[in-house]
Amino acid sequence: MDKNSKLRHFDYFDEIKSCLEETSSKIIEIYNDFDQSISYKKDNSPFTKADIASHHLIDSCLKSISSYPVISEESEKFHTTEKKYWLVDPLDGTKEFINKNGEFTINIALIENRYPTLGYVYSPTKKVLYVGGLNKSSFKIFESNINELSVSQPNDPIRIVASRSHFNEETQKFISQFQNHELLQAGSSVKLCMIADGSADIYPRLAPTSEWDTAAAQAIVEGAGGTVKDLNGQRLIYQKENILNPFFIVQGKE
Repeated sequence: MDKNSKLRHFDYFDEIKSCLEETSSKIIEIYNDFDQSISYKKDNSPFTKADIASHHLIDSCLKSISSYPVISEESEKFHTTEKKYWLVDPLDGTKEFINKNGEFTINIALIENRYPTLGYVYSPTKKVLYVGGLNKSSFKIFESNINELSVSQPNDPIRIVASRSHFNEETQKFISQFQNHELLQAGSSVKLCMIADGSADIYPRLAPTSEWDTAAAQAIVEGAGGTVKDLNGQRLIYQKENILNPFFIVQGKE
């Protein structure tokens, strides 16, 4: 089976790809505008006109192609009792967007029975699409190039990727256990995609995240043969009463 045929196994692939490209164009239009109109939520996290514009476009798109509920970071409600629903981060890496380093993404996941079974991660600045899911394989798509992803076997030095904006004492302590390592830093779900495409070996996340930050990229990591587990070794689960994730570790081949 060729790679194009494999992509047809992903639900709503053509529609979501088109939606992501349209949304990306709007985000880049705002990104290139000098006045980004930054505001702050109650928890002091920033959001911009791009977050809101992206939310409305994706929400409309997903509701037009399926009857599944849509839960987004910019939704009024963060919980549903439905067993199958879309979970969206319309602009993952708002700090990276504000800092203009390009490391922000659009994340769309399909949650089924509390786990992500399908994930789409799109980089507006690079125009790269990642798509994948457990038992479905994962792919990186740029223009007409389609590359199937596979996590790497850790080598010496081990390549550790950490958050650019949330590099804390706990993360430093975790990294210090590896005498011979290479430290990489990135923003948003780019870090999980680096595990999926084999350009990093391990990603410790020892700082707060929400379910919409991780769901889509978790599906891609798992489709590429990696794992996303909490500190007790359990696969990261969704549709919790509290939208916050526990701390977790993303790995390629263990």
